[in-house]
Amino acid sequence: MNQKLKTSLAFAKNLLVTGAISETSRQVEIDICKHVSKEDHKVIVEFGMGHGNITQEILNTISPTSKLYAFEVKESFCDHVRKHIIDDRLVIVNDGAQNLKKHIKENVNTVISSIPFSFFSKEKGLAIIQDAYDLLENNAYYSQVLYTKFNFKKFQQIFEACEMTSNKNFITEYIYHCRKVRN
Repeated sequence: MNQKLKTSLAFAKNLLVTGAISETSRQVEIDICKHVSKEDHKVIVEFGMGHGNITQEILNTISPTSKLYAFEVKESFCDHVRKHIIDDRLVIVNDGAQNLKKHIKENVNTVISSIPFSFFSKEKGLAIIQDAYDLLENNAYYSQVLYTKFNFKKFQQIFEACEMTSNKNFITEYIYHCRKVRN
C-alpha cells in the first residue's frame, strides 16, 4: 500500500486525535514555514508532527545550529518519523501541546502547528496559544493550519498581529500567521 493511502487511513482512524483525514498539501508546507528563521541557534516548536511532512520542511529551512522540538500525541506517528527523518536537530516529544512548558524552558523563535483546535475546549485551546505566546521571542511567529476560519478569533485574543491566508487549490486549508509584537 502506498504511503499516502497509509497516511490517510491512519489519519481517518484517529480523526479526533489528528484532526485531519490526510497530510497537508505541499503548498501549505511551504506557506506555513515562511516565517521560520534561517538564523543560527534558534528554537522552533512544532505541534502535531503527524508523519513529518511539515517537520521535514522546517528542517529544510532552519540553520544547522538550530533545534526543532516536534510534539505529537500519537506514539505510532513518533515512531514513523524517528524511522524516516534522521536529523540531530530534531527532538521528538511524545506529548500534547498543552504540556509545552513542561518540555521547553528556553525562548522559542517560531511555533508551527497543525493541531485540531476544533476538537479542544475553548479553555484548552486558549491555554495552548497563551503558553506558546509566553515562550515566543518578540516579533516571532506562531503559524497554524486549520480546516476552518472559526478559531481565528482565539489567536486574535492573544496575538497583536494576525493574518489568515487560504490555499486556493484546497479551499478548506487556512493558515493563520500570528506575530508577537511585545514582550
